[in-house]
Amino acid sequence: METKMSDLQFHLIINDLQKMALYETKSRFYLIGSNNTQTKFRVLKIDRTEPYELVVTDDKVEYSEKQIKELLSMINEGNRTHMGQRHSTGLTRTVSAFGIVGFVRFLEGYYMILVTKRRKVAVIGLHTIYKVEDTHMIYIPNESVRKYHEDETKYVRLFQNVDLSSNFYFSYSYDLTNSLQYNMAPPKDISVDILKTFNASSKSFESTSSGEDTVNTNQNNSKDTEHEGGPKRFQAEVEVHVKSASRSGDAKNEESKSSSKERPSKKKNLMYGMRKKPNEKYMWNSYLLKPVGKDLHPAWILSITHGFVAQSNISVYGRSFFLTLMARRSCRYAGTRFLKRGANFEGDVANEVETEQLVFDAHVSSFNIGKFTSFVQVRGSIPAHWSQDVSKMVPKPPIMIDVPDPYAVTAGKHFNHLLRRHGAPIVVLNLVKRRERRPHESILSSEFYHIINQLNITLPPQHQIQYVAFDMARVNKAKDENVMSRLSDIAYRAVKKTGIFQSSPPYYSHHLNPDQDYRQLEWTSSQGDSGFGTKKTIEPDSRQGRNQTGVVRVNCVDCLDRTNTAQFSLGKCALAFQLYALGVLSKPFLEWDSDCVRMLEELYEDHGDTLALQYGGSQLVHRIKTYRRTAPWTSQGNDIMQTLSRYYSNTFSDTEKQNAINLFLGLYIANKAPVPIWELTTDYHLHHSLARGEKPCHSGSSSQWWDHDVMEALPLPVDQEKDTVSFLVPVTPGQAKIDTYVDYHRPTEFCILSELFTCHMSHSVRDYMPNFTTDESPFSVRRRPGKRQEELSRHTQNSLPVTIKNPNMSGQASTSSTASSGTSSTESEGSDDEVLSVVSEGSEGGLAMSTHSTTLSLASFFPPMTESYGKFPRRLSRSDDNIYKRYVLLGYSTISSNSTGPPLLVQRSSFTMDNCYETDPPSVPRRSREVYSNHVAMATLGPQPPAHRELLMYQKFASSA
Repeated sequence: METKMSDLQFHLIINDLQKMALYETKSRFYLIGSNNTQTKFRVLKIDRTEPYELVVTDDKVEYSEKQIKELLSMINEGNRTHMGQRHSTGLTRTVSAFGIVGFVRFLEGYYMILVTKRRKVAVIGLHTIYKVEDTHMIYIPNESVRKYHEDETKYVRLFQNVDLSSNFYFSYSYDLTNSLQYNMAPPKDISVDILKTFNASSKSFESTSSGEDTVNTNQNNSKDTEHEGGPKRFQAEVEVHVKSASRSGDAKNEESKSSSKERPSKKKNLMYGMRKKPNEKYMWNSYLLKPVGKDLHPAWILSITHGFVAQSNISVYGRSFFLTLMARRSCRYAGTRFLKRGANFEGDVANEVETEQLVFDAHVSSFNIGKFTSFVQVRGSIPAHWSQDVSKMVPKPPIMIDVPDPYAVTAGKHFNHLLRRHGAPIVVLNLVKRRERRPHESILSSEFYHIINQLNITLPPQHQIQYVAFDMARVNKAKDENVMSRLSDIAYRAVKKTGIFQSSPPYYSHHLNPDQDYRQLEWTSSQGDSGFGTKKTIEPDSRQGRNQTGVVRVNCVDCLDRTNTAQFSLGKCALAFQLYALGVLSKPFLEWDSDCVRMLEELYEDHGDTLALQYGGSQLVHRIKTYRRTAPWTSQGNDIMQTLSRYYSNTFSDTEKQNAINLFLGLYIANKAPVPIWELTTDYHLHHSLARGEKPCHSGSSSQWWDHDVMEALPLPVDQEKDTVSFLVPVTPGQAKIDTYVDYHRPTEFCILSELFTCHMSHSVRDYMPNFTTDESPFSVRRRPGKRQEELSRHTQNSLPVTIKNPNMSGQASTSSTASSGTSSTESEGSDDEVLSVVSEGSEGGLAMSTHSTTLSLASFFPPMTESYGKFPRRLSRSDDNIYKRYVLLGYSTISSNSTGPPLLVQRSSFTMDNCYETDPPSVPRRSREVYSNHVAMATLGPQPPAHRELLMYQKFASSA
């Protein structure tokens, strides 16, 4: 039977070197890397005798624990100063680490930067994402050969201004520089070559009776190592394993033929481990790894991204769905707010951030059979050559167009990058003001509009850039307008254009009861060749998943406050479709004031604050609550403080921060520059190749701004269609390099459940659900009276004082005016769980407040038990009643006892002698063991079809409905 593409399984390779120890001698550094179980080791030797050169030796040999101890002992013996000194050592352990950030040199020798502290912040399937908590910078050359320079300490201090412990992330198995859709996509051409080789070898095996167990297309002896050189070299080195049983004699061959007709043959899945090339656009330590990137084993290489990562748990009646928000900041044309505006001549824009929203079922964590969804959106400055004059001390410096671009060459390069990475269509959501008394932002709005029109002239109609202009600030000032409802309409249309990524086929229920909005999403398959200007669509009941084709690009002037609110609206709309695709919602719609949306809002608030601090120097000024009009009036003071903080940062500290970024990213190389970086008047030539004279002014056609391969692959992204796999190796099930279960759960380590990451993750039930409620759904509406109380306080300024006795809101009874009632609502805004029971059923404005003094009774806050929990169905049994009576008598005896000690309790039942070291396993019924076994098997086999009896029961139930 011929092998199909579905029989191939590709797994991401886990980086083996997750623990490191640096040993030091006078002449060398020895960096010892090991896996988590410390059974496999590698050694990196770094020479310390060269004052300026970096000499790193990787023998690419894997050592055992015994071998590495013998090696260290031999190095220690060989580096002792005197033969008689047994207690003196020539090998000293310097520092423990978790990864290499890179190597850098200024004016003296090289430095090595190591990650010394990490923290788990998210999990994607079983792939763990870590945040860098602390690093250590070590000078490599020995003091005896060091040649000092007076400016070296200045450069070191400037380099360390880029705080690596602030929002830098890495993973040992998951590529953070690419999206989930890219990471889960199998290699295209390599898969076809494997199938051809496997089917050809299977046919040749059937025609012969040699009974060989392995077919190898490589002439050399192929070992279980990672093949370097990418797909082309792998085509000549691929090794295909064919499982067979040798038959002798014609009678046995006849028996095998007859048995094969009676029962279907089981095909063996071919498993391959792969490591894809990281995208250097989002890899912030690519310059630091450049001196050693080609010489080291891939296990030493660690890709570090900069941005934001956060994760929350949406608990749907006990079933967990992990919501992850991930932002990766581009390291090209990176910098601070007023110093980096617009774009450079390569099409890289300022403040470009790719935000990805992932939702997956946490109970089935395998990439091959799990259910994963994601939605990607982009923010970035307007792709034109514009800037603001920061020499004048004004809050809003004037906007100027520096370089006219009539053919939109720079914008064409930028959108060519977007088409290459995300596909088509590209939806541009421009939030810049369009009409002003004095032209300020409107200059950019009109410029951007003409740029889009210029680029759409040469694009096919089905792939043209879709431009949406929304003056968000103007609409927010209007009293009769609702910004969020307008943004929700725009988000709904935009998400329907791009779709979402879905790894698994849709549920059968989606085919039986189709939702019109869900069916209108673009179903795009990445299988096969789409051709020029065509889109390969598949039906909703296909066995393939869904790809996101295209991206929504959001921008305002700074791409901070308004952009973050618009991205939240896009994320809310996409989250509804993601939960519907996972079978959680009956319709792709989420209510605003539900626990799930509140959780998403807090994620985007943290997301916006983090990105605003990185680019603008302060947190968000206008938050999501500001545009939703649910923010308390005291937030105006916080907005003023954030504005002042941003102004101070932009005026006094942005220049030094920009110099640190240029030094960290390798845009300025100290030992090659004639002038120190702090003496440069501008860094324009560092970010623009045209200013350095490296590229001609006019390169390529002015009308054809897109690449040929991009247009041939549209609407699919060409980066996903092309094979960018750097390593591919045949693996077997349970092998350490692909066993994410062992890598995540660490069964060999002693751990405390309360200290696990999943226990501290933000939880919809623990952190968002009200304390006193019987509705545990995270999608139910929780009425939030904060906004309505503030509106009521504004409309009742002339009312009499109101007496409110509510310990849940203010902690004590107080008589206050409407201004103070607004204050009390502000204090309770941070804890919605406490104020939910205060809302009156009959009034839309929250509390039913009158103009006369009103005292609220206790019954209005605490309804009867029967109203909340219903009537008790039956009386207590006699045995339960006796137990309760004995409990009450025990309390009476304790109170009436004259002895000071506790009452003496006599043990009437036997207890096991369990302790923290050993325990007796409890007896579990066979039926319970079967249920648990089926539950565990579901993680590897996936959901199984229902039994015939259950199917008949469901059909009977459906027919009766």
